[in-house]
Amino acid sequence: MPDSAIRRPVPLHVVIVTLDNHLSGAGVVSVPPLLFALLMWFIGTAAVVWLDSRPAATFRTSLTLAGLVAIAAVALVGSIADQASAGAAYTGFAAAILIWGWHEMSFLMGAVAGPRRTECPPDATGWPRFRAATATVIHHELAIAATAILLFAVSWGGPNQAAPLTFLLLFVLRLSAKFNLYLGVPNLSDEVFPAHLAYLKSYFRKRRLNALFPVSILASGAIAAWAWTVAEAAPAGSGAAAAGTLFAGLAVLGLVEHLFLLLPMRDARLWRWAASSTRAAQAAITDGRGRSHGL
Repeated sequence: MPDSAIRRPVPLHVVIVTLDNHLSGAGVVSVPPLLFALLMWFIGTAAVVWLDSRPAATFRTSLTLAGLVAIAAVALVGSIADQASAGAAYTGFAAAILIWGWHEMSFLMGAVAGPRRTECPPDATGWPRFRAATATVIHHELAIAATAILLFAVSWGGPNQAAPLTFLLLFVLRLSAKFNLYLGVPNLSDEVFPAHLAYLKSYFRKRRLNALFPVSILASGAIAAWAWTVAEAAPAGSGAAAAGTLFAGLAVLGLVEHLFLLLPMRDARLWRWAASSTRAAQAAITDGRGRSHGL
């Protein structure tokens, strides 16, 4: 059989870049990067939910394998930093999501959190309450910050900054969500916490709204608009156009996740299908009295 007759699998990012170039040339808005951002967010979240809902005995293996993937992803980010193609932008974005997923797993599985792993004292207010809350997550936040610095270091001076900027945006969105939960929001969305992190719920506050929330919404929208403007100003099919659109899509997803803290709906059911069928997994998406939350 001649070589030309042998069909070889085409990498996903090549298919997306080809489609993006075709649509851009036809004057169509860059939809493929937005779909890629949504796909990576959805698959990444589902994978973390599934792994975290499995028996605790599997956590060490999952974290080890995910850690190896994260290390490889960091090396990949460094190797493509000098590439300005759209494919390199997609690759950097995907690498950042993989690294972020490992950090999320380390937190949800209880490997890296903070020195304090007990409930908030009932009489704690003001600065003592903030210190106690910070102590529950500070190690994890420092680990994320160190990783962000590492990604900027390995790609410093290169035209492809998709990975460090994506990771930094995820970090900012995460901090914003945590501060809003601490200050108080209508929908705490705390039914997804595993049993070993249940103490964190005592640091959340339920209230109609806080002063930070509208700032978070406006900031997320502004970042999305800025990234979209950068993408539209860049040459069609370029790495800058792809990275800007990916960044805009991620900012919009972050905005939507913030809205879940405001709207009277539960997002746990969105990931019920991804959770393991074990009793612990079902407990992670119920309110503790046997009632499952729905959208």
